[in-house]
Amino acid sequence: MSESTAKSGFSFKKLTHMKLFLPIVCLIAVLLSNLIKTPDFFKIAINNGVLYGYIIDVINRASELVILAVGMTLVTAASGGQDISVGAVMAVAAAVACQILSGGEVSTTVFANPYALAVIAALIVATLCGCLNGFLVANLNIQPMVATLILFTAGRGIAQLVTNGQITYVRVDAYQILGSYFPGNPIPAPIFAALAVVIIAYVILKKTTLGLYIECVGINSRAARLVGLNSTKIKFITYVICGFLAGVAGLVASSRIYSADANNVGLNLEMDAILAVALGGNLLGGGKFTLAGSIIGAYTIQALTTTLYAWNVSSDQLPVYKAVVVVIIVIFQSPVFQKWAKGLGKRRTAVPSAAAKGGAVK
Repeated sequence: MSESTAKSGFSFKKLTHMKLFLPIVCLIAVLLSNLIKTPDFFKIAINNGVLYGYIIDVINRASELVILAVGMTLVTAASGGQDISVGAVMAVAAAVACQILSGGEVSTTVFANPYALAVIAALIVATLCGCLNGFLVANLNIQPMVATLILFTAGRGIAQLVTNGQITYVRVDAYQILGSYFPGNPIPAPIFAALAVVIIAYVILKKTTLGLYIECVGINSRAARLVGLNSTKIKFITYVICGFLAGVAGLVASSRIYSADANNVGLNLEMDAILAVALGGNLLGGGKFTLAGSIIGAYTIQALTTTLYAWNVSSDQLPVYKAVVVVIIVIFQSPVFQKWAKGLGKRRTAVPSAAAKGGAVK
């Protein structure tokens, strides 16, 4: 074997062992599968001054999921559990914002109160929801799935109480901007919202010690406490961040439909957020995490959803096909399967080597 071949083989082996290799491969596979049914899937055009195309729709529609995936990654890494209330918190934030802007009316064409007041109030309420979850998990040591089940169950009821059981419409162009387009900009505004969240989260996690602290607490909470880390506080902070980001996602989702629909805003997105974390190669038991992997996982899930719709799969059948594909992807990424595949590769390499040695002895 030549030196160049050895180097290229080593590089490929190193590439396949990178943590983001499988998530990226899965995303590419899902995207390329669209070419079977939709040859112009990657075609991007500009109509009426804005970008159009399937790939733009995937990136745009995944924005709320990307925002949720960031918060879910931190919660999972620190507590070894998931926040299943984020979808309901989205609905609560949307309800608060629309109720303030409409002044209590079912529908309005002008703001009854300042837009900034509605946004701040919605984010404060969402953050308080995160504080409740964080208190139950970090301070009372309740299992995350059980603790967040409270708001998962009651959250949409709270949103209904805020809106008096009605769908509140805010038919004001300024409110719809966050879910559509900024004036004179062809790129959908939700993409900028998701990008801003990702950049801010990356800077905070990489430029401060928060990311390292979260990993330490997630790996071994007791050991982290012994070295001086406040495990309770760190877990609490992750749930607060998750609640805040759910509020941001709720504002984006509400702006898309210029209303607060407590029954549908954020519906089932908590499950997609958890799957995004898993597809990104993160351990759901906590510890080390990769934010980039979760973001890739979010786009993979949205790409899969868009693909199934393009293949004329009805909305009621969508979860079945989606679950099958996700199970396959998760199996490929599981440590057990990877260990088995690695052992199989070693056995295949060992057989020719043994045969070669036998021939040399003869």
